[in-house]
Amino acid sequence: MPKQHEPASMDAMRIDKWLWAARFFKTRSIAKAAIEGGKVHHQNERVKVSKDVRIGMELTIQQGFEKKTVIIKALSSVRGGAPIAQQLYEETTESIERRELHASQRKMHNLARPDHRPSKKDRRDINRFKHENAQSWSYHDE
Repeated sequence: MPKQHEPASMDAMRIDKWLWAARFFKTRSIAKAAIEGGKVHHQNERVKVSKDVRIGMELTIQQGFEKKTVIIKALSSVRGGAPIAQQLYEETTESIERRELHASQRKMHNLARPDHRPSKKDRRDINRFKHENAQSWSYHDE
């Protein structure tokens, strides 16, 4: 009979294994490296790889720019599909709002970028402008 990809009924399991099963990280070794790098916290303290997690625990997980605060709803020792993995945790509303705010700020910051790279003529103009301003600043300093 094939294995069922449903959350198992157990009391506790290693945090690196749970992070892998919940699809936060692609492999357990990447999850381990993130934990050792201080990217995973419980009660505002770094956790160790061997830390046991239980249902109801709140974890803060940083992945790149995103920082998620999740509450563990179920434990599973097998890695299932994304819909099954999402049943293992629930992200807090404060975490969702914070991530959306940061994402919109990053998007607004990216809109300030120019549409294209400067051409050779643009670079000469920029260098000429910098050179002229550097000379005018040096006269004021004396």
